Amino acid sequence: MTRETQAIQDDIAYMRSLAHEGRHAPLLAGPILVTAAIVFGAANIGQWAIQAGIIQVNPWVQLWLWIASGVVFAIGLTVLIGRMKGKPGINSAGNKAVSAAWSGVGYGIFVTWLALMALSFKTGNWSWMAVMPTTVLVAYGSAWMIGAAMTKTRWMSFTALAAYAGAVAVAWFIESPAIYLVFTAVLMAVALVPGVILMRQEPSEVV
Repeated sequence: MTRETQAIQDDIAYMRSLAHEGRHAPLLAGPILVTAAIVFGAANIGQWAIQAGIIQVNPWVQLWLWIASGVVFAIGLTVLIGRMKGKPGINSAGNKAVSAAWSGVGYGIFVTWLALMALSFKTGNWSWMAVMPTTVLVAYGSAWMIGAAMTKTRWMSFTALAAYAGAVAVAWFIESPAIYLVFTAVLMAVALVPGVILMRQEPSEVV
């Protein structure tokens, strides 16, 4: 009985520690959001410049632009995840849930991109790719909704609503190169700025 009692007490202590950590641990996805905003924001500017005729290049450069951006982000993501593992709160329920949500968003966006690429190759109609900005922002909005639910943070709910509104806004410009500028602006609002806020909320590292 002593061992069973001790095991129960250990389980209770463990659950309490998780609950305590979940309440106080900040979300650690800030650097990833900032990196995504910068890398893909730059890619959008490049895409706009090509589509608007400001830069005269082979049309296939647009494909390589996004592939290169994906590779750069993947490298940055790997480095940032490695750094996050040593931070306090990484194992909190909030961070695990939000991490899972953003991982799902990332995979979903990538698979959607592959599917639209296949559809464009199949039909020879590359206008399908203009749906990506709306798809990305809908996914971002859903991830922010999960973050808001886990942290009970009102500004995250507003960020989610802004992402949803942005998804509709970019769709309005779907036949214009301006869609990439609008997408970049919305991306800064729902990824860069919130990412900076999350980074500022992280506790200072003790040297």
